[in-house]
Order: sequence, then structure tokens, then C-alpha cells
Amino acid sequence: MPYARISLLRGKSREYLRALSDNLHRALVEAYEVPPDDRFQVIHQHEPEELIFDRHYLGGPRSDDYVLIAITAGRPRSTETKKAFYRRLVELLEESPGISRRDVMVVITTSQADEWSFSDGLASMVEPRPA
Repeated sequence: MPYARISLLRGKSREYLRALSDNLHRALVEAYEVPPDDRFQVIHQHEPEELIFDRHYLGGPRSDDYVLIAITAGRPRSTETKKAFYRRLVELLEESPGISRRDVMVVITTSQADEWSFSDGLASMVEPRPA
């Protein structure tokens, strides 16, 4: 049940954004143990003065194609699972929409099951839906 917030500079085409979204989801399914129909994403496009990032800190050089992906997930995954996900993600994003591996940053935060409400004001993961 990950929720992904994708931040990048404004100006990319719909096709670019769709490829970014689709390949993030594909990597989550293939390498992060996410069901195929579990897809929740928000894409935030920013003006240059609204997305501030160091072009060389622990990587780089980063370009204006830099993308920050913040994932809130339910249950924790192993370090090996996370590493496999990071590798698969940059492979896919490099293929399409053509983002350099150096421009992809990911931050994963996990949460408890009772911290999610998918609808109806229910703690969806811990309380049954009414009949």
C-alpha cells in the first residue's frame, strides 16, 4: 500500500510523466512486493526556485531532470528488498522516460496499519468494512 509523491521541475510532457509513473509502479510491483492494483501516486511539478537540491551530495552530478520520489509504505521491507527496488527503479527510468540514474533520489518511510484510511472514515487495514 505505498503512496508515492513524485517531485520534479515543471515542463515535462504528459508522455514523460506517464512513463515516470508507470515505471515507478512497475518497479514497486517487481521488486518491492506491491500488488499490481495497489497504485497511489501524486506528481508535483515545481518552478526552479521551489525544488532545491544539491547537485553533488552523495551522488551526482544531478541535472534539471532530477526527480525526488518519497514513498510512504505500510510494512517495512528488508534492506535487500529495498536495494533491489532502487536498482530496478533506475533501470526502468533510464529506459523510459530517459532519466539518468544520477538524477533519481528515493526516500522510503513506513507506517502502521492503523495509519491508513482508504475510504468511508475507516482504518481500512485494521477494521472490517460494514456489510
